[in-house]
Amino acid sequence: MPFKTNTDIANLFRETAELLKHQSAEPYVSLAYERAADRVENLNVDVRELWETGGRDGLETIPTVGPSLAASIEEIVSTGHYRALDRLRGHEHPEQLFRKLPGVGTTIASRIHHELHIETLEELEVAAHDGRLAAVRGIGEKRSSAIALALADYLGTTKRRSASGRPEHARHDGGERPSLAMLLSVDRAYRKKAELGQLHCIAPSRFNPSGDAWLPVWHTHREGWSTTVLFSNTARAHKLGKTHDWVVVILEKEGHEEQYTIVTEYRGGLRGLRVVRGREDECREYYAKPLPEDVAAVHARVVDQSNG
Repeated sequence: MPFKTNTDIANLFRETAELLKHQSAEPYVSLAYERAADRVENLNVDVRELWETGGRDGLETIPTVGPSLAASIEEIVSTGHYRALDRLRGHEHPEQLFRKLPGVGTTIASRIHHELHIETLEELEVAAHDGRLAAVRGIGEKRSSAIALALADYLGTTKRRSASGRPEHARHDGGERPSLAMLLSVDRAYRKKAELGQLHCIAPSRFNPSGDAWLPVWHTHREGWSTTVLFSNTARAHKLGKTHDWVVVILEKEGHEEQYTIVTEYRGGLRGLRVVRGREDECREYYAKPLPEDVAAVHARVVDQSNG
C-alpha cells in the first residue's frame, strides 16, 4: 500500500494552499489547508495509523480536519495520489494517469488513450466493463479484468465505509447531487468572469506546446460543494473548437466528487441554451419556465448565430 508520511501530507496541503491563493480562491479555503498542514505535521501519531484503525472518522479527530480534508488525506494515504492537487497544478496527462495502474505500461497507456479517446479513470472503468478495453490490442479479457479490479480499488476510496459502517457514498448520491440551477449559475458566472479577464489563468501541459497560461480557473463554494470551474482542455474540445464553450465543473463534498460538462446546444429543442450533459431532461424542464433576462438574451443571440 502506498505510504505518505505526515510531513509528505502536510507539504501537499501547503502546495494546495499556495496554488489556491494564486488562483484567487476564497481566502478561508487556503487557510483551512494551511491549518490542516500544521496539525498533521505536528501529530504524535502517524496519519496512516489513524486511518487504518479508525477509517475516515479517525482522520476527522485531527483538529481542523473536517470531512472533506479527511477524504483528501484518505486518498493520499491509500493511493499515494492527490487528484485535486494535480488539477490545480494544471498537468495530469491521461497516459500518466493510466500508468499508475498495475499492468499498464507506457505502450498500453498510449493505446488506451488514443484508441478509446478517454481522458479519466472513471471513463476507463466504464470501458473496462463494456468490453471496449478488452478489445484494445495487447489487453484482452484477462488484463481488462485485472485493470477493472485495480480501478475499483483505486476509485473506491471515495466510497469506502467509515468505521461506523455508514456507506460514504450514500451521503450525497441521489437526492443530494448539485442542483441544475446552481450548475448553470456557476457556468454563467465563470464565463462572464473569464470574458472580463477576472480569473487567474493556468498553463495546462496538455495541448499547449507553447506553454501559454490561457486556461481560466475559478474556485468557489456553492450549496456546500467545493467547486472548481474551467474550460474543457480535452482533445475533442480542441478538435471541435469548443475550448471556450465547453465548461467543466468539478465538485467535491466530503470525499464525494462529481463532474459535469456544460455546453451550448446547437440543435433540437434546447438549441441556443446551455445544457448540462447527462441532465438534458432536467434542462428541458428548467427552460420550460420563464428564462432570466440575461439567459434569454444569450439564448436569442446564439439562435440568431446558428440561423445565420
